[in-house]
Amino acid sequence: MKLYFAPNSRAVRIAWLLEELSISYEIEKYSVGDKALRTPEFYKLHPMGRVPVLEDNGTTIYESGAIVEYLLAKYDNGKFRPDLNDPTFPYYLQWLHYAEGSIMGQVNTIVVETILLPPERRNDVNVKRAFKLLNTALSNVNDNLENKDFLTGTFTGADIMTGHACIGAKRVGANISNMINIEKYIERLLSRPGLQKAMKI
Repeated sequence: MKLYFAPNSRAVRIAWLLEELSISYEIEKYSVGDKALRTPEFYKLHPMGRVPVLEDNGTTIYESGAIVEYLLAKYDNGKFRPDLNDPTFPYYLQWLHYAEGSIMGQVNTIVVETILLPPERRNDVNVKRAFKLLNTALSNVNDNLENKDFLTGTFTGADIMTGHACIGAKRVGANISNMINIEKYIERLLSRPGLQKAMKI
């Protein structure tokens, strides 16, 4: 198994899950924005020149959420994904997709407008709106975590997706000082050896 990876990207999610599943894997490491991701060779792996990409026994798949679902369906054996008949299953799916549906779009806007664009092209209106929407999305996570350690009660792939998004939101400046449940949640996630290993690659 081979993971095309860049630090501080969504590829961390996949390395984290592979560590949690105790699956051996090879790393092909890049940096975010690496010119090597814009080559004809890499475009054959991902037509947009992005990571993560996973190769597994002849299968090549991209999109972090899809890779998480693929790995859990094929290798999890019920450890990090509830059974279809489990009452938490619908909520597991909801929180699995909440990362990209509700959080990361705002994080992306903030990164582009405050880091990637030159100052003369930045738009404060976009930044303020993104932070407002991000705060609402995180408040929902915070409320859901009341009296729970993880999004559906036990640690699942949903925590790898949306937990990683919460960590990213905090790093770009989201104010979660009044969201004690998320603060503690992030601490719990960062204490997991699998995430610690993934963040050191």
